[in-house]
Amino acid sequence: MSDWIDEDGYRANVGIVLMRDDGRVFLGGRPGGRGWQFPQGGIRRDESLQQALYRELEEEIGLAAADVAYLGETQDWLRYKLPKKYVRRHGAPPCIGQKQRWVLLRFRGGDERLRFDATTERPEFDRWRWAEFWDPVREVIFFKRDVYRRALHELGRIAFPQGLPPYPAWWDAEQPAPGAQG
Repeated sequence: MSDWIDEDGYRANVGIVLMRDDGRVFLGGRPGGRGWQFPQGGIRRDESLQQALYRELEEEIGLAAADVAYLGETQDWLRYKLPKKYVRRHGAPPCIGQKQRWVLLRFRGGDERLRFDATTERPEFDRWRWAEFWDPVREVIFFKRDVYRRALHELGRIAFPQGLPPYPAWWDAEQPAPGAQG
């Protein structure tokens, strides 16, 4: 089963924002200290967004659908281009970036439910933590930051209907406005 890459070279992907009741979000550490990110993964040609979501949730952090409550998703695809050194040219079409639908889930269980050995391949994460809501924007690899900013802004309106958490002091006001389409 292959991942779905559209005619423009963007790989279809689902991103997962897993949030606890206290508003903190799950961040997984990439092996070898290569940064922090949300769980995410490719959508196969033969599966729906929901199927990909629950497959990736189980593969990357060992959770089943019963461990979470679905709260909502971004309305549109959010895209980012890969820096030239990361572009995958060996496929047809080449993969120049990702288009992602982001899903917000509320975690229903305790930390003991998290597992990183559910996949037979190399685990996606070798460490994890619960982070403040906006911290992932600062901690993800640079070329994903705008998508993280936009996804959290849109999903934050679902998570916090009374108003988004305040932006942290490090928030860069000169970046594109949260929710701007790209």
